[in-house]
Amino acid sequence: MRAVVQRVKKASVTAGEEVIASIDKGLVLLLGVGTEDSIDDANYLAEKVIALRIFEDEEGKMNKSLQDIGGGLLIVSQFTLMGDARKGRRPSFTQAASPEVAEKLYNDFVNICRSKISKVTTGKFQAEMLVKIYNDGPVTILLDSKKLF
Repeated sequence: MRAVVQRVKKASVTAGEEVIASIDKGLVLLLGVGTEDSIDDANYLAEKVIALRIFEDEEGKMNKSLQDIGGGLLIVSQFTLMGDARKGRRPSFTQAASPEVAEKLYNDFVNICRSKISKVTTGKFQAEMLVKIYNDGPVTILLDSKKLF
């Protein structure tokens, strides 16, 4: 699994004309599921994200986690994170899990996060969405459950 994690002041997701999810201070997580991913990857990444210390403490140091600040988590499925653009000019998505596998692991990931923090909301799987992100900092972190980066 791959994730782009952004610290935000606020964020929302719109599908069609309807706002389907929003958070105030917290994290937006764009999640890609790969062909080799399993529930172990979902557990690892959920633990990592929730405990990631990227919020400032009283001294201005990144020393607090999402749990520490009681922030929201907005999770959006994004299979394009599994794209490989090393060859040619068009990305290959052969490493992206099938929609059926990806949706199950995406839902597993969401449920793991919901079991650990109370403010979890999501986009709509396989939908065209508009994601409005008010990046705070900006702070953006890349995570990979296989620890490739």
